[in-house]
Amino acid sequence: MSCVISSPSTDSGKTTLSLLISSWAFSKGIKMQTFKVGPDYLDQQQLSSIGQPICRNLDIFLSGEEWVQESFFKHSSKYEFSLIEGAMGLFDGLGSTTYSSTAYVAKILNAPVIFIINARGQVASLLATVRGFRDFDSELSIAGIIFNNVNSDRHKKLIEEVFKNEDIEILGFLPSDSKITLSKANLGLISPLDNGKEIDVEYFASFAERNLDVFSLCKFLISPQKKIFNSFSFEDFKIDNGKPIAIVEDKIFHFQYPETKEFLSEIGIPLSTWSIYDDEEIPHEASSLIIPGGFPEKYADHISNSRKSLNSLRKFRKNGFIYAECGGMMILGDSIKDENGNNHKMSGILPFRSKKSKLSVGYRYIEGLKDTPIVKQNQLIKGHEFHYWEIENNSSEFDLRNADHQDKLSSPWQIKSWDTEYKNEGFFDNKLHASWIHLHFPSSPEIAKNLVDAIQNGNSKNS
Repeated sequence: MSCVISSPSTDSGKTTLSLLISSWAFSKGIKMQTFKVGPDYLDQQQLSSIGQPICRNLDIFLSGEEWVQESFFKHSSKYEFSLIEGAMGLFDGLGSTTYSSTAYVAKILNAPVIFIINARGQVASLLATVRGFRDFDSELSIAGIIFNNVNSDRHKKLIEEVFKNEDIEILGFLPSDSKITLSKANLGLISPLDNGKEIDVEYFASFAERNLDVFSLCKFLISPQKKIFNSFSFEDFKIDNGKPIAIVEDKIFHFQYPETKEFLSEIGIPLSTWSIYDDEEIPHEASSLIIPGGFPEKYADHISNSRKSLNSLRKFRKNGFIYAECGGMMILGDSIKDENGNNHKMSGILPFRSKKSKLSVGYRYIEGLKDTPIVKQNQLIKGHEFHYWEIENNSSEFDLRNADHQDKLSSPWQIKSWDTEYKNEGFFDNKLHASWIHLHFPSSPEIAKNLVDAIQNGNSKNS
């Protein structure tokens, strides 16, 4: 049965270990399906970058247990090996609870846990840590353990001595090595799509073979062959093949779930791509536009000088439907102020400026304020938020410059986290939805249908 890679806390080496195992499998000609717990984009991109099948997210909060189970068994059964990379510490879930945690996912999939722990400066304390995690939940199986930052034979022997009477399999000792250290920035790992350090698959594979008991690990990587039938059907969608969607895909905007494109394609909507980084015009045939999250703040000057793209976006706004998440929303505003205090002009479609702020991160409960292209009044859905930026609203200034605009912008919904009160958020009218919130459409039939209806109601910008 495929395993879950987890740890006591974040930054313990889960992604590095997952990449080592996947690189080793790749070097042996073995296809491995990887998964990532939670709403992560950056770890997922790393795991998708080494020639293996694209990594999939498993998120209980966003997608529900049934969809997570179905996605896991559907995709893992296609390949010989599979593994799941956890998030944060093993039991860290929604707020102070274990709901939606790595442990929760492991239990609903009946998957054993392989624990990686930072051993730097510890020996006997490692045993106390492992016992605490193992005994915290008797329904969970911690089947193996790998120690990170073990840089001498003496350290290794002492750890082996401490664990000699424990009923847990030691599967490896990883020494420190700058060649397997992953680049990081504010939001986590630097994406390989955003000039991140390219994974040296050959070196990772060799490192894994030298420092992991790869053959003992193999029994924890064998994919289950459980057959499971999809409970969600989109067969009743009526699709107008003459209304394609353009999706922004470049080194700036790449925070999207692979299932979104797959779902749209599966139900028959033609898709095309658009690159703002390359200063392209929106494809002529597109009637709707999706701008996912990304790093517009890092490329603000570049975007500001992509005049062909920005002019195309302003023109598209007159007739086409626009859906934008997080960083995608930021380029719809008047400007972005970078970390040096310099303002960079954006499209000016929405009445705000963006500037650096404190981190806003976490799952969000969402309630529709009125019927919009994405959510209906009083409809309850879920999403997540992850950014260091805030917006300053300039509504009065904007209204004076856009007096001929017929549709009044307002917030589509109110949002809250597990311990806060609701607040209004985002912008919408009948041709636009823009918000900090990331949604997972394929696992939510109601909002998926709303999105498709909005797309189907869009008019070609050239009609």
